[in-house]
Amino acid sequence: MWIAIGIVVMWLVQCVKILREYERAVVFRLGRVLSQPKGPGIIFVFIPFDRSERVSLRTITLDVPPQDIITKDNVSVKVNAVVYYRVMDPIKAINEIEDYNFATSQISQTTLRSVVGQVSLDDLLSNREKLNASLQEIIDKQTDPWGVKVSVVEIKHVDLPQEMQRAMARQAEAERERRAKVISAEGEFQAAEKLRQAAETIADQPMAMQMRYLQTLANISSDRSTLVVLPLPLEILKAFQGKSK
Repeated sequence: MWIAIGIVVMWLVQCVKILREYERAVVFRLGRVLSQPKGPGIIFVFIPFDRSERVSLRTITLDVPPQDIITKDNVSVKVNAVVYYRVMDPIKAINEIEDYNFATSQISQTTLRSVVGQVSLDDLLSNREKLNASLQEIIDKQTDPWGVKVSVVEIKHVDLPQEMQRAMARQAEAERERRAKVISAEGEFQAAEKLRQAAETIADQPMAMQMRYLQTLANISSDRSTLVVLPLPLEILKAFQGKSK
């Protein structure tokens, strides 16, 4: 009697399952899946006629390992990424694919190699947002029949060969030198333009030359130099030439 009661209690314990808020159970009864997943909370699985598979509905973070890729302009790089996905349909995730986690990882790796291989190195480094959107769209389309939704795909790191890094460093240095020369040339051009405008002003206003002359004398008087050279206007020399005759 007590043995039978013990067996019944053990059977009931095995039949009762507790699912967390983020878990669902896909129940197979005599090999056929029930129409709706069960959970969360306490569910009853009628063993041995029922068999259950737990599925988590939380977002899963998948780290895609570095992939050796040759870009469109024949540059060998290593690229890794991160994929965020979650199960939207537990029944499809169990019935349509053997292991949806492993399948999502594999499709992410192959898609990353395919998409990055179609762009140049400059696009890979400068247009990551566009590439991320393209990767997310392609991977999500592939995983949709499995009941898996890919929400975000981000390229994490692009590892360049050493010679390519040195070449890019030289290119960046040359670009900085070019900008410095352009800025210096623009400064000289602006200075020359100001001098031209000053010369035109002095030519139109002869009194401005005299004012500049007096200002120069004032600046010289404050200097402690022992040798002073004073420029004399030509009009003064002409006055002396007339008296000598």
